Amino acid sequence: MKSLFSGLLCLILLVSSGFAQHAPLRIEGSNGKFHLVHTVVAKDNWYSIGRLYNASPHELATYNSMSFDKPIEIGQEINIPLNAVNFDQKQRKSSGETLIPIYHTVQDREWAFKLSSIYNDVPVSSLEKWNKIKRDDIRQGMDLIVGFLKVKTDQSPFASAPPATPDQLASVTKQQQTGKVAETKIDDHPAQPAGTTPANRPTSAPTVTTTAASAPDRVNTYAASHASGGFFSINYIGNHNKSVTGEAGTFKSISGWNDGKYYALMNGVPVGTIIRISSNGKTVYAKVLGQLPEMKESNGLLTRISNAASAELGTGEGRFNVEIRY
Repeated sequence: MKSLFSGLLCLILLVSSGFAQHAPLRIEGSNGKFHLVHTVVAKDNWYSIGRLYNASPHELATYNSMSFDKPIEIGQEINIPLNAVNFDQKQRKSSGETLIPIYHTVQDREWAFKLSSIYNDVPVSSLEKWNKIKRDDIRQGMDLIVGFLKVKTDQSPFASAPPATPDQLASVTKQQQTGKVAETKIDDHPAQPAGTTPANRPTSAPTVTTTAASAPDRVNTYAASHASGGFFSINYIGNHNKSVTGEAGTFKSISGWNDGKYYALMNGVPVGTIIRISSNGKTVYAKVLGQLPEMKESNGLLTRISNAASAELGTGEGRFNVEIRY
């Protein structure tokens, strides 16, 4: 339940003062080993993710048991370790650092002292101060700050565009459900600031693979054992008055085959929007990760969808016609 709830919220963002915000940062892990989860979007690489979370690019690859020299793929989930470098529970920071709240969703039978013991014996008084509550006010379902991500102010986009708070997120979600939001922009992370590329960065840094993919040989085990449509069908809420038709292509992604998390690249649609894609008499729901890449293979395409999504649709390789609602 916790992972499902966290996954839902991590994929929703909101508009505030005209710019996109990241979803609230939610802690995962146990026994003193904690991490955040980052979903790879277009143009991500180990360096940009490292700057975002104040983590070593090489250590990120090692922590995720991945090769640093192998490209990461859109939709891939990267665990971000929380350690002495980027995790703070005493609100201590040096000049040039910014603290970003990290949240825990209270579960059944989790009271103040249990939460303290779970998260490195953080003082209950700190939990009260950070969340502006008394210890006896803690209830199941509440989102509580249990620590802070410590980032470099001049490198991490979080410093200038902090993630949304759970209250902000809940407000936008409620407005979506009542049809009062004309457009909700979502971004898994803001654009990287200029001038932050490390001097020792190789000229050919690993980047996201967005090349065209042929018909997948893999079996979509999620589609075979779950209701059709994929994981994001539960996020398809509110009014969906826009409908477009056109040709679609695919891109390679490791996501979706086992977890049903389908992704799409589409111009003119806010990042993070959940779209309904119909073709071949079938329907899937996908999260928009960004715009179509500027490449010859994208000419004339309405969208590119992850190859696990095309496998559920049964569209095969090459271009195929789709109807999209959002």
